[in-house]
Amino acid sequence: MIISVIYVTCLLLSNLIAGKMWAVTGSITLPAAVILFPITYIFGDIFTEVYGFKKARIIIWLGFGCSFFAVAVYLLTIALPHPGFWEGQEAYRTVLGTTPRVALASFVGYLFGEFSNSVVLSKLKIATGGKKLWIRTILSTLVGEGLDSIIFVTISFWGTMDNATVLQMILYQYLFKVCYEALFTPVTYAVVNWLKRKEGIDVYDHGVKYKIVAD
Repeated sequence: MIISVIYVTCLLLSNLIAGKMWAVTGSITLPAAVILFPITYIFGDIFTEVYGFKKARIIIWLGFGCSFFAVAVYLLTIALPHPGFWEGQEAYRTVLGTTPRVALASFVGYLFGEFSNSVVLSKLKIATGGKKLWIRTILSTLVGEGLDSIIFVTISFWGTMDNATVLQMILYQYLFKVCYEALFTPVTYAVVNWLKRKEGIDVYDHGVKYKIVAD
């Protein structure tokens, strides 16, 4: 439960800070969400590794539902009439508002990325007999973060800027997220090992049907 709360919190905050741009260098700009969003993939790895795909699926959908609800509330509050003396409407709209295109990109990228990450990790756990967790987390991240970056940036920005810039954004985000998770591998190991001891559980998804919705 605690990890689920942290996961959803990181996801909601990532969506909230995504509009802030980070000038990493003179030629590289990334959304501020990259400092937090990769943590959701780390927790996704932990869910799947310890509790299995079916439990991870519940958490992924929970995160999606909470994100959708948050966006709906943001848009509702923006639409509420405001008194003439209040001067913060445009600033409020700038920070919390979103376009249907960006919202769609975020939701689709999240679902494809998180589910592919979980499926790959689950299958690799069986294939490796539960060994070499670091290889499994990195390989699943390569797939999941790759799909998320491609889908989100493409849907959000394709046609609004030159293709070279869009491809550059995809590449830089992808590399940053993958390196981020690789550096956090010792933390992933520590949390996974602690949970397995604490919970007395280590699920292998033998015979599991990898459906994104339960039967």
